[in-house]
Amino acid sequence: MEKTWRWFGKKDEITLDMLRQIGVEGIVTALHDVPNGEIWTFEAITDLKNYIESYGLRWSVVESLPVSESIKYAGTDRERLLENYKISLSNLGKAGIKTVCYNFMPVIDWIRTDLNRKMADGTYTLYFDKIRFAYFDCYILNRTDAFKDYTAEEMEQVNELNKTITDAEKNELINTIIVKTQGFVNENFKGDIQKPVELFNQLLALYKGIDKTQLRENLKYFLQNVIPTAEEYGVNLCIHPDDPPYAVLGLPRIVSGAEDIEWLLKAVDSPNNGLTFCAGSLSSGLHNDVPELARQFSKRTHFVHLRSTDATTDGNFMEASHLGGRGHLIELVRIFERENPGLPMRVDHGKLMLDDVHKSYNPGYSFLGRMYALAQVSGIMATVADEINRT
Repeated sequence: MEKTWRWFGKKDEITLDMLRQIGVEGIVTALHDVPNGEIWTFEAITDLKNYIESYGLRWSVVESLPVSESIKYAGTDRERLLENYKISLSNLGKAGIKTVCYNFMPVIDWIRTDLNRKMADGTYTLYFDKIRFAYFDCYILNRTDAFKDYTAEEMEQVNELNKTITDAEKNELINTIIVKTQGFVNENFKGDIQKPVELFNQLLALYKGIDKTQLRENLKYFLQNVIPTAEEYGVNLCIHPDDPPYAVLGLPRIVSGAEDIEWLLKAVDSPNNGLTFCAGSLSSGLHNDVPELARQFSKRTHFVHLRSTDATTDGNFMEASHLGGRGHLIELVRIFERENPGLPMRVDHGKLMLDDVHKSYNPGYSFLGRMYALAQVSGIMATVADEINRT
């Protein structure tokens, strides 16, 4: 596997020189300054590519070339946005960048309710508390009929929480779910958002009446339009699974498990239509056997996110050690190195630790925590390589 690292561009506090020193080989990045839906020009792409290469690294993966919301819900400007997407894909292919990660999650990207869950060893991790999320849904968003998405027992806990939660805790939930996480991964929430809850509800309203079947059809339409361009320019598109891998906020999720993945790969059956195998996202759903998914879809995987979660039957989950949890990363490395060797891999989400606690890194993307994870995964990779060489 190629050791890659998600880097947020020239303004990132984590520099390319730092990454070269810790064994990173490839960079995962994007043109973060280009507004969602606008064309990535060949000139802008090659400028960043040349900058990366000047440090002895390569631009291995685009994460992400965002799919505009209007494409997802089939808005009136969908055709224009699809044309822009195809032009951007062709420019990436011409520049020699051949792997593009994207997602088709409506409105919201990955979701957590706590960005600094303190662990017994003093480090911090990302955490999802289903009851606090349900509270956000029912009492902060005030989504119509939201309570129907939760069990009676869960709503009893939500109502009890409503009696004790403070205004500060409510504001922290809003900042965590909408502002702090979405602000750096989702174009919808960039900039100084004065009324995040109002904006969030406006975006939710765009998907009124869109169920799983319709969202699937919109994804199929997207793929039918863009995969021919990807094939022409030798670009592999790889969709990221839903995080968490089940329906939230009344929104359908369509990349949550084996049946979903099989459907989308068959919807446009091209080798250029593939998967970003995110072990963390998939492992947070108890319905997923992550190693089995890797065996099933290894040949159509173009990019791997190695992280793991611990999930419980009450719907809660947290980021786990890269050596533990439901992700079974040791077995995943074995599978991918045997079935589809050489894939770009990045360690995804590191714990917050040591001096990084006081720094302003994006949630989940601290330096020391990811460096620690990269060291762990590098050891796994070396061990697996030795196993393969001995057989």
